[in-house]
Amino acid sequence: MGAGPRRGVGPPDGGWGWAVLGACFVVTGFAYGFPKAVSVFFRALMSDFGAGYSDTAWVSSIMLAMLYGTGPVSSILVTRFGCRPVMLVGGLLASAGMILASFATRLLELYLTAGVLTGLGLALNFQPSLIMLGLYFDRRRPLANGLAAAGSPVFLSALSPLGQQLLVHFGWRGGFLLLGGLLLHCCACGAVMRPPPGSGPRPLRDSAGDAPEEAEADRAGLSLSEAPPGGRTRRRLLDVTVCADRAFAVYAVTKFLMALGLFVPAILLVNYAKDAGVPDADAAFLLSIVGFVDIVARPACGALAGLPRLRPHIAYLFSLALLANGLTDLSSARARSYGTLVAFCIAFGLSYGMVGALQFEVLMATVGAHRFPSALGLVLLIEAVAVLIGPPSAGRLVDALKNYEIIFYLAGSEVVLAGVFMAVATKCCLRRSQDAPPSPGTEGGASDTEDAEEEGDPEPLPTEEPRGLEALEVPSPGAGPAEPEVEAGPGRASESV
Repeated sequence: MGAGPRRGVGPPDGGWGWAVLGACFVVTGFAYGFPKAVSVFFRALMSDFGAGYSDTAWVSSIMLAMLYGTGPVSSILVTRFGCRPVMLVGGLLASAGMILASFATRLLELYLTAGVLTGLGLALNFQPSLIMLGLYFDRRRPLANGLAAAGSPVFLSALSPLGQQLLVHFGWRGGFLLLGGLLLHCCACGAVMRPPPGSGPRPLRDSAGDAPEEAEADRAGLSLSEAPPGGRTRRRLLDVTVCADRAFAVYAVTKFLMALGLFVPAILLVNYAKDAGVPDADAAFLLSIVGFVDIVARPACGALAGLPRLRPHIAYLFSLALLANGLTDLSSARARSYGTLVAFCIAFGLSYGMVGALQFEVLMATVGAHRFPSALGLVLLIEAVAVLIGPPSAGRLVDALKNYEIIFYLAGSEVVLAGVFMAVATKCCLRRSQDAPPSPGTEGGASDTEDAEEEGDPEPLPTEEPRGLEALEVPSPGAGPAEPEVEAGPGRASESV
């Protein structure tokens, strides 16, 4: 089942990685599908607590904000304890949050349980699963990301009608209780997160493993037990100098603009259809339509992005997906009949699936696998701010205007702006990077992997395939005098600081 012996300590692109991919599929499904599926219960919550839609929508918004905003915290915990323990604890927290929410008597209690506690638990599962997926796949990474991202529509298409049935038969309290038990599957997913041989992240307290394996993991820029005192390993994992990379800055701004409007239509869709006179069961099925289309779009787009001709231009493919999603929102703002809503769901699911399949692959290609944990935590933190602004503001506008049309116009405009910014800024960065001569300093830190290979790594990570945003990265300087491999990465990090 393993890869050939030539890969050495590189990503195996198979073997146990398929089990990790399956676990990542489930975790991604819960992380992204669960906050949207909870919207099925909003009307019942509004009735029981006498609250408006904007106040109730904070449950999903807080859940998403915790999922994104605790990214750096998750990175630190993974460094200290490893992926498996963190994911096991996260599964327990996510389950406990929904179980406690079933006993809530005030909206504030729902915010703290279903919002904060469940959101934190999902975050402690989501980011470690992505980190581990990047350690197991390189050549097949776009396809692996697409398959893992397909968990979101699969679970959304299942959780939305499931939530509707639980609401009908058990009420929202019984539904929350049963969904809490369902989230315990995250613990089983965490149990399969075994690091590949010779790679990390390993727990800092774990002294097992021989020196060669630890040295190879240091070459990959990952945390290890033999890291010297003084917090260097933590600083490397949460390396804020990645923000000096122009390509990363472009990606971060794009994600902020995207998050303002991307999730709004999916959250409002069910209630929008109900207000248009669509029966409750048919309205809930609209989310399933989005999910069914999304299921096909994500793996297909991941496979497409892995083609040799397209992988170097993956940033433009991502911007195209954002434009398609935003234009779909704009063109469907006046959809009222069930037929037009179905057409909107098909187009939205296709473009939404493309965005979901490409977003983390673009980030991996931008910063490289060695800086991905740090970059991911920072991006999720930035995105959390946008998530706290977008859906609650949309819900407040719905309460004030009693009109969904302007909400779709605003959400679509924000996503279109993100796509245009990504394309234009990528082109500008590309030209400036090509024209600028190599220079030492912070910009050179964007290519630690290449430096490590030049310094004589006998068995480097497989990099023969072009990286998606390779053209965006500032050309790395010469390797300079050869130094011991293990200290090359931290040394540069210290210089940047």
